[in-house]
Amino acid sequence: MRSSHPKKTRDRTPAAGRVPLGAPRQDDAQERAFLVGIDVRTRGRGKGAVTAQAQAARDAASAAPAAGGKIAPQGSGKSSTNKPSIPEFDADESLAELRTLAGSAGARVVGEILQRRDRPDPATLIGAGKLEEIAGAAASVNADLLLFDHDLTASQQRNIEKIVKRRVIDRTQLILDIFARHARTREGQLQVELAQLQYMLPRLAGRGVEMSQLGGGIGTRGPGETQLETDRRKIYRRVRHVEQQLENVRRIRAQQRQRRESAPVAVVALVGYTNAGKSTLFNALTRAAVLASPRMFATLDPTIRAVVLPSKRKILLSDTVGFIRSLPHTLVSAFRATLEEVQRASLIVHVSDASSRLSAEQDAQVEIVLKELEAEKKPRLRVMNKVDLLDVEVAEGLVGGAAARAPEGREDAGHA
Repeated sequence: MRSSHPKKTRDRTPAAGRVPLGAPRQDDAQERAFLVGIDVRTRGRGKGAVTAQAQAARDAASAAPAAGGKIAPQGSGKSSTNKPSIPEFDADESLAELRTLAGSAGARVVGEILQRRDRPDPATLIGAGKLEEIAGAAASVNADLLLFDHDLTASQQRNIEKIVKRRVIDRTQLILDIFARHARTREGQLQVELAQLQYMLPRLAGRGVEMSQLGGGIGTRGPGETQLETDRRKIYRRVRHVEQQLENVRRIRAQQRQRRESAPVAVVALVGYTNAGKSTLFNALTRAAVLASPRMFATLDPTIRAVVLPSKRKILLSDTVGFIRSLPHTLVSAFRATLEEVQRASLIVHVSDASSRLSAEQDAQVEIVLKELEAEKKPRLRVMNKVDLLDVEVAEGLVGGAAARAPEGREDAGHA
């Protein structure tokens, strides 16, 4: 006789990297996204003006790296430091990048709005009045979710969802979703899952009525609080498990690296902003078949191939994950095992998108991530990619200017 009791199953953390956070399931239609950007005004900044930080970043990116990997910004009277200037993307440019990220996540952009404020609202980021307007605009285009071009706190996300009556995803969660979609190997899936769990943990409290405490005092503890603590324990347990597995991956990578280093073969790492063309250049140099796509973060898992130089010297070329502005710290930490290939490389090839209007700002963001990885002092070779998309005069001037800035006896710039 079949028992009426439910069958016990093994506890599994909900949404622990198995399904992308903001992605539709395969049997669902393409999700309709409404984009929300915010531009915090600064004193003395006119419309369309370039900020001092952005100008410093452009000067830094246009100058050749000095000895030791340090960059000396031009046009400033202050002495240079080893800390690269943090650029500020224009609000419209940042919203355009969010549009590209949304497309990479599989969403269809049906509307967007840009809010300019003197300072962010601590409760809703953009203000309750503006949210009411956005709620109406999102409803008029039948949007499924709102994508914010800004990081949201847990309370801000809950407050916004209560007003707009739709799912709300911030920039970090969107990037995590793209990483989850493109992770193919077991290592990549573990790294994305760890980042998702770390992002999810502080956002458990207050997720719906079932998480709330029903009363106060002895004997009135609500089941919601018990469920919240249970979910936290599940996530902590899963985080420890994933970290142990990643530690095993790290140990195996260290052993593989030890075997490679036992032979006199140098490792060259390709780095650059996402969608700068690293994988296309990697395929051209190694005749490999790595996925090369215009979508952001198409490459997550590192690939290493042997290359024979014209001098008949053999090297190992490594293709790494692309960087992006304000790369979530949880991703940098989770992908530490993968990014160790950059730290251990003998030479870093910095691939820049010469056709991008934001090339200088993108290069400066790469410098910031390299500094966080403590790899900013590595020998560097800068490659200007996609010059075929430029006018002939512009391309020749770019190559000639890079050659003029390069120190004698050293190739600091090339073009592809």
